[in-house]
Amino acid sequence: MKDVVRRQTRSKQLHPAVYLGIAGFALWLVIAAWSFSGEGYADWLLVVVSLFVLGVLLLLFVLSRVGSHDPGAGKSRRRKRVRFRDWARREFDTWQDQEPGRNAAIEIMLPLGAAAIGMSAIGIVYLFVHTG
Repeated sequence: MKDVVRRQTRSKQLHPAVYLGIAGFALWLVIAAWSFSGEGYADWLLVVVSLFVLGVLLLLFVLSRVGSHDPGAGKSRRRKRVRFRDWARREFDTWQDQEPGRNAAIEIMLPLGAAAIGMSAIGIVYLFVHTG
């Protein structure tokens, strides 16, 4: 009985809030990168980076909309929306093991969040030094 309850509390898909968090950090990273705009080729490089990140976000959106490959899913694919708090308490299946959903969300968003915060800090220092 306990195993049945445990199986029902596992998840194989990320919560939509995790996708929104990834998109938010990516946009934050792009905005922080534009703090380095100036004269010369920097603006062109920032446009290329911004378009690259936009492409990745578009790919992320498409992947978030892909359904399961289970042909028997049918109408059951339209499942109830689960609150993030409830999803975070469930076990999340990875290809190797299971871990709490909260830990999976943190591990997925941490690298991009750290890059966005770091780019912001470097951009602020650059603006202070550049303006005198």
